[in-house]
Amino acid sequence: MKECFVCSRTVLVLVIVIVSVHRPHHPNALELLGAADSLQPRAATSANVTESESVHPPPAATVAEERSTPEETGNEAHHRQKRLVSAGEYEKTAQYWNIGAQLKLKEHLMRQPNRNIAKNVVFFLGDGMSIPTLAASRMYLGQQQGHTGEESQLSFEEFPDVGLVKTYCVDKQVADSACTSTAYLCGVKANYATLGVTAAVNYGNCAASNDPRNQVESIMAWAQAAGKATGIVTTTRVTHASPAGAYAHTSNRDWECDADIVRSGGDPAQCPDIATQLIYGDTGKQFRVILGGGRRKFLPRTMKDEEGIRGQRMDGANLISQWYYGKPLGTARYVSNRQELMALNFTEVDYLLGLFAADHLKFHLDARPDLDPTLGDLTYAAIRTLEKYPEGYVLFVEGGKIDLAHHFTKARKSLDETVQLSEAVQVARQLTTQDDTLLVVTADHSHTMTLSGYATRGNDILGLNSQISDGDRKPYTTLAYANGPGGPVPGPKGQRPNITESMIKDRDFQFPKVVPMKYETHGGDDVALFAYGPWSHLFGGMYEQNVIPHLIGYAACIGNGEHACSTVGSL
Repeated sequence: MKECFVCSRTVLVLVIVIVSVHRPHHPNALELLGAADSLQPRAATSANVTESESVHPPPAATVAEERSTPEETGNEAHHRQKRLVSAGEYEKTAQYWNIGAQLKLKEHLMRQPNRNIAKNVVFFLGDGMSIPTLAASRMYLGQQQGHTGEESQLSFEEFPDVGLVKTYCVDKQVADSACTSTAYLCGVKANYATLGVTAAVNYGNCAASNDPRNQVESIMAWAQAAGKATGIVTTTRVTHASPAGAYAHTSNRDWECDADIVRSGGDPAQCPDIATQLIYGDTGKQFRVILGGGRRKFLPRTMKDEEGIRGQRMDGANLISQWYYGKPLGTARYVSNRQELMALNFTEVDYLLGLFAADHLKFHLDARPDLDPTLGDLTYAAIRTLEKYPEGYVLFVEGGKIDLAHHFTKARKSLDETVQLSEAVQVARQLTTQDDTLLVVTADHSHTMTLSGYATRGNDILGLNSQISDGDRKPYTTLAYANGPGGPVPGPKGQRPNITESMIKDRDFQFPKVVPMKYETHGGDDVALFAYGPWSHLFGGMYEQNVIPHLIGYAACIGNGEHACSTVGSL
């Protein structure tokens, strides 16, 4: 009897450890529990690897182990003693993994499809949020919280339904943010750098983009036709490619204001710019919420914004004023910083325009807390403004600077922006209920950042790998890019430079790349999609990116396709 009690108590402790996913073990627990007899790394060589030689090397001594001193060894022994009751010890047992797997199995078995109608939809887009970005970001988050990181989760990674999405354009193997925006918001794949039009429109063909037969409507237009309130939120310019897919029709994503069209040799009188379409277009003018950056696209060259930066418009129009005075008296609010935004009584605001920078918003790591709202702040303000409408709402929220940081190979900022998106999703989850609100989180395309090497468990995801290269005997980073700008400069004979911890701690450090380019490019691999709420089970599997809005339309009963409203009674 006593033995049974001890056994039950052990299993109970194991269950508690497993289900406490937000209290993982110490970051360095696994490192300190490594084999005592570390194998020596192979000498650097350029000889070809034979078929009999394993491409998977045995565990080699880490950089820290090679440099350890008697004093450090003593400290490690002390810490090892303190960690004997950590989750790292439990991970050595079969019970830990078996019980965890059985709990997950039971969770899946108890899951029932949610076939309610989605009154509300919040569509989150992590621009450039590739699968390696997700993996690295969850480690970054966990390590910020004092954990090893590998076992941590971003808020939306807890969602029950997950799919894989194919991102190519009609004419490009690797997509940009415009053709993808047309796919995931309008339900039709398009050509590279075009927005809200079919693939019958080639890049820069203004006349073709103006032809109504070539224009496609977004889920925002579908929602508005169904009487729902709509809004867009982004950390980029509100005229940038991703949010513009919600309301614009153009053959060139860069035509954000009239000056951009003139610069490329076009005629603004024939090709309406994106900012003008946001204020006066059939879909844009009906938005209840517009939050992001890009003031200079709305102001004339003769006028300075709140921070003293001149506008870019050549037509003399102040589109911010025109938006404000075009709304019914007393219903509209315009704000330009976080203090003004958070001071609003959202129940009294029918139309909200917030432009918080002349260009894109600052990276979160560079932000001024009193002036620059977080993505969570913007999401909160948008939902509070939209939730009062009885027919529901559709909201698009973009974490756009994940992508911009990757383009400059600034991995630290990209991972931090991904964590900011995770926090914004958590805000939405707290403000809504799964009974009537569908949450969708996905990316538009991937990037070339990779996560590689055989680093020790809990190794700083943004630091040097815990092992050195067996080729040139130099340290290397776990994260690296296939191409891009900046980064450590090779030696005169092309040899890899030495990278130090002090270099990497700079938040603007540009991680190593293989091919030098002005900007790092997108990647062509599939991206993940996470769904939670009514009809989220429809989002499982692998599918083309343009399927996404059709699934949303079904769940929310919007658009011209098949609806849950017309079929739910027969299921």
